Amino acid sequence: MPMKHKSNRLIAEKSPYLLQHAYNPVKWYPWCEEAFEIARRDNKPVFLSIGYSTCHWCHVMEQESFEDEEVASILNEHYIAVKVDREERPDVDHLYMSVCQAMTGQGGWPLTVIMTPDKKPFFAGTYYPKNRKYNRYGLMDLLPQLADKWREDRTRVEEIGEQIVEETKARMLSNLQGELNEQTLDKAFQHYTQTFDETYGGFGTAPKFPAAHNLSLLLRYYKRTGEKRALDMVVKTLDAMHRGGMYDHIGYGFARYSTDERWLVPHFEKMLYDNALLAIAYLEAYQVTGNRRYAEVAEQIFTYVLRDMTDSEGGFYSAEDADSEGREGKFYVWKPEEIAEVLGAEDGELFCELFDITAEGNFEGANSPNWITQMPDSFAHRKNIGVSDLEGRVDEWRRKLFDHREKRIHPHKDDKILTSWNGLMIAALAKGAKALNRPAYRDAAQKAESFLGSKLRREDGRLLARYRDGEAAYPGYVDDYAFLIWGLLELYEATFDPDYLHKASGLAHDMLELFGDREKGGLFFYGHDAEQLLMRMKETYDGAMPSGNSVAAYSLQRLSKYVYDAVLSQKADELLQTFAGAADRYPGGHSMLLTALDFAAAPPMEIVIAGDPARDDTKRMLEAVQKPFLPHAIIILIPDGEDGERVRAAIPLVADKRALGGRATAYVCEGFSCQSPTGDLEELEASLDGVAEDW
Repeated sequence: MPMKHKSNRLIAEKSPYLLQHAYNPVKWYPWCEEAFEIARRDNKPVFLSIGYSTCHWCHVMEQESFEDEEVASILNEHYIAVKVDREERPDVDHLYMSVCQAMTGQGGWPLTVIMTPDKKPFFAGTYYPKNRKYNRYGLMDLLPQLADKWREDRTRVEEIGEQIVEETKARMLSNLQGELNEQTLDKAFQHYTQTFDETYGGFGTAPKFPAAHNLSLLLRYYKRTGEKRALDMVVKTLDAMHRGGMYDHIGYGFARYSTDERWLVPHFEKMLYDNALLAIAYLEAYQVTGNRRYAEVAEQIFTYVLRDMTDSEGGFYSAEDADSEGREGKFYVWKPEEIAEVLGAEDGELFCELFDITAEGNFEGANSPNWITQMPDSFAHRKNIGVSDLEGRVDEWRRKLFDHREKRIHPHKDDKILTSWNGLMIAALAKGAKALNRPAYRDAAQKAESFLGSKLRREDGRLLARYRDGEAAYPGYVDDYAFLIWGLLELYEATFDPDYLHKASGLAHDMLELFGDREKGGLFFYGHDAEQLLMRMKETYDGAMPSGNSVAAYSLQRLSKYVYDAVLSQKADELLQTFAGAADRYPGGHSMLLTALDFAAAPPMEIVIAGDPARDDTKRMLEAVQKPFLPHAIIILIPDGEDGERVRAAIPLVADKRALGGRATAYVCEGFSCQSPTGDLEELEASLDGVAEDW
């Protein structure tokens, strides 16, 4: 399609976000040393804009400002303009987002930062319109004023930049001192109790993010204490999210967050990491409650991901946009007349009543389907329709509407493949394979792991962060290592192939070498071999995604139990201690770190099944230990023959454990005490504390 402007330097990039800006009249540079050298040579400040390709307000700011000749003229004359994809360069994003939060008390994307040629920021904010509106300054106001300040009083501006850097360093939560113990878990539970929305589920007020790792921590608290309030908060939240418009009832998968407290109107973009973490939470809720609906939600998430977000070679794409045809949500919303056109008048009327499709609409005159006001079972009873009959009809309606929706113009798909987010989806699929006995999920997880191994590891073993269009780039960050190690651990428990433990152990030692802070503990976000920014950040906050340090603490705790590695065990404990002050001050923001604490503080549990994996007795025993919620257990299979010897070589714990009497044999140890080995399935099941209750 013909472009209005000539391309700028971003045309040579692989990032979908940068390519979206490649024909702006702004003379963008990617983040590169050349841009800062030119800024120093020409004595210009740097205008840094950070976003991602599926970000709605990034699109708005581009349309209003970066495609505008007046704004571009000011930027091109007085600034060096630099564009960064936060998903490719989270190191740059973390640093300058911390600056923005220190300066303004808030953050978000697009992130706007103005800095010296030495990369020291002196102004930061988020979205700015072209001209002043919404009580926000416009770029046409800010850019000339800041350019004048730079020319007239550069020394003072540079002093401000120095002060901001020092203040940002001082605010780092990883500097806090404290101690973690089981009382910290109680404190976290009290925090969630106080912030829980009794009416609609979730925590806090609008906008509401899923933050599924909060729910996973509460399930572990319920397992530990029997505190039913913890389970009730999880159940209400999972039910509310699934019933709301944040869930795509037609094509499956969750949007990024709800703009309202009821989970009704989503911000329609779909992120891979959200769907991975939510799949894990729904799977764990199924294991705890036995409620099949939670398993179905997880299965539907996987249907969406494997259908729409999977590369032909096995890797998983990053995100789908909220916008299509220039309008947020247009792909996803419906009007009653369109429903009737697809389903017919009678079925269309039933669908609209069940899914809250009205003439008035719930989103800009159209409707995001939802079950907030009613569920199919109560609707069936009221309409005198059998529940199973209605379920069949709903499934048929959904398929017809999905096929119709497929003809619409789809939102933009960000098809870059990120190692970190793929690690999360590998973990989710492997958990699904275990809990639901679905080999297809195991196969998809293995294929993705193989893709990462072949495409995103250098010959020297170094992980890379991003793959797109045949190119792997950027030295991997701590999230890439920590999240992939988590995925490898789940893959081991889904396949019992010790090679996954070997890979996880190698990555763990590499992670400690590349990112470890030998003086103060913890893991820096980027490696000592990567570009060195103004400061090396340590991310500890478990927000929309858990932090790399938290996942590392959790994964190292588990991995060290398998491989009996004293170094990994020590580093896992050190991670907990390093960030104890931050977690104790704000436990609600460190749920994944506290999940690691929960694992470390629980009595250790080892379950070993020795037997031929092809035999039915072994399969039944494996299913018995994989289906229930056993968050503190490590589970090991010792097959017969040479494969069993390979396991014994990899896992010292099982050196003396074998199948007895020609039957599959289970060894269960908990709290440093081992039960007698048994070949009886019922005896094994009775020994497992926490088999799913009938809920």
